[in-house]
Amino acid sequence: MFAVNLSRIKTNPMSKLAVVALGGNALQRDYQKGTIEEQETNAFHTLENLVFLIKEGYELIITHGNGPQVGDILLKNDAGEAAYAIPQMPLDICVAGTQGEIGYMIERILHNVMNKHGIRKNIITLISQVVVNHQGESFRNPTKRIGRSYSPEMAKDLSRAKGWIFKEEQKSHGGVRRVVPSPEPLEILNKEIIQQLVLQGNIVIAAGGGGIPVYIDSNGDIRTVEAVIDKDLASALLAASVGADEFIILTDVPYIYLNYKKPGQQIVEFLDYKDTLKYLEQGMFGEGNMKPKIEAALYFLKKGGKKSIITEATKLEDKRFGSKITMEYDPTDRRHVDNYNNT
Repeated sequence: MFAVNLSRIKTNPMSKLAVVALGGNALQRDYQKGTIEEQETNAFHTLENLVFLIKEGYELIITHGNGPQVGDILLKNDAGEAAYAIPQMPLDICVAGTQGEIGYMIERILHNVMNKHGIRKNIITLISQVVVNHQGESFRNPTKRIGRSYSPEMAKDLSRAKGWIFKEEQKSHGGVRRVVPSPEPLEILNKEIIQQLVLQGNIVIAAGGGGIPVYIDSNGDIRTVEAVIDKDLASALLAASVGADEFIILTDVPYIYLNYKKPGQQIVEFLDYKDTLKYLEQGMFGEGNMKPKIEAALYFLKKGGKKSIITEATKLEDKRFGSKITMEYDPTDRRHVDNYNNT
């Protein structure tokens, strides 16, 4: 599709390259309204934890979610159209808007965090487009719910007017929400630029919200599609594409758990690819929370990555926490899995 030259020329040959995927609570908690003051405070506390990696010599690419923010933009679309006849913007424009909005916030606040610690590094946000298969199965059966909940009557009118598809809301009865495809990411556009910038010692913020889904037409032009890409999977693709040493997913739990919040719940600190895939197929990871992260971690390893880490942001520096997934077990790590298998 595009010529790729991902030769690695680091400013510091001893440094490691990590892609850090910030969880959805990095900026906005479920119980919060989402004011700018709340988001900036949350961002400061989250980004404070990355200082450890910078001091350890890591070169960083930061990715992030955009669920609450893009949801708000979609609501503003609805309100603006209803109250003032302002045309709604398509989903790709909404995602691009959140990439700029959240990227700016992370960029500015991370600068202030590093300034507090006497660290001087350039930070840059890149609006990221991600190539998907626009004719794949996810477009024939869209399942990703976005935006507000509508009554069935309103949804019928919107479906006629805009061609939107609706499905029943999973968290409440009686309402329906718009659904869009969630296709697999195939290629990060501008990955060469991202890699060059980070290997020159800059911190890069990219692939926000999973990236803007696009496809390349027969003329080589970039075309947009109405879809939402899983942010962790897009982050894993980015990590593999730039040759990252580690892919770090920051979430709201300090470990991977088997049978989370069920009888027999078990912390797992170390896993190899084979065992992780086995547990995934056995349904031991939650559908809406840990499963997508596990799939992204495995994707990174399958594409040549060395190590995926899943942990809570505040536990990143403490080596006693965090779960590590590698292609093969280190012999010293094997006992942790044997303990589970023997219970």
